[in-house]
Amino acid sequence: MKKYISIPGLLVCLLMAPGRMPGQTNAVPPPDFDRPVSWKQLVPNALSDQKKIWTSPAQLRKRKYLIPALAVLGVTAGLVALDSHDTAIFRNTNDLNRFNNIFSGPNTTYGMIAVPTILYATSFAIKDTKMRNTALLAGEAVADSEVVAIFLKDVTRRLRPRDVLPGHSYGHTWFDSGGSWVGGQGSFPSGHTIAAMSIATVVARRYRNHKWVPYVAYGLAGVVGFSRVSLGAHFISDVFMGGALGYSISRFAVLQE
Repeated sequence: MKKYISIPGLLVCLLMAPGRMPGQTNAVPPPDFDRPVSWKQLVPNALSDQKKIWTSPAQLRKRKYLIPALAVLGVTAGLVALDSHDTAIFRNTNDLNRFNNIFSGPNTTYGMIAVPTILYATSFAIKDTKMRNTALLAGEAVADSEVVAIFLKDVTRRLRPRDVLPGHSYGHTWFDSGGSWVGGQGSFPSGHTIAAMSIATVVARRYRNHKWVPYVAYGLAGVVGFSRVSLGAHFISDVFMGGALGYSISRFAVLQE
């Protein structure tokens, strides 16, 4: 595990490095909005976030919100239509076994826990309040996102690709998962992806003055999402919706941009 957990550690080291790029001027960018956050404020903040999330459909009457929402829904619908065709490609190959062993469900979970944990611990060592708040906001974003994911999983109750019996169609998976109605047993959306994208968005947006941070943060989140497909845990449409929700919740509800 050491060689995998070192990735979050490397990210922290890079965040501590100067943000200037070659050819960049010495102009100081305007300070980011730093939402007040602390351990005591996490629960009140999360409750406020949930109110914003569940009342957000009222904003769809505004064109600037409606168009992106329709685009996400349209892409998701297209991916759902393709799920029965592209899922078999991943289920019928052994070429990704090594990748799957590295980016297994537990390993990616440990990695996502490690990112805010390392940021939080490091913030005390270097006396960096912004890094400390980033860690707390990332945790808040994951909590917010997982509430939405669990609700949607329980409503849609979609079978996971690996649970589809041999010879059965991948196109008939909705409302078929078993288990309790409370607990997020379904496949749609991907819980790992929504969490990974939540963390990535918080880090990427708060450290966007470092030009490489969004590439690293979203890149790692993308790897997590791909692993959910290659492991047979989710369909591509599950991963896409998880990523879209994680990004939207983190940026507009948590960071309030």
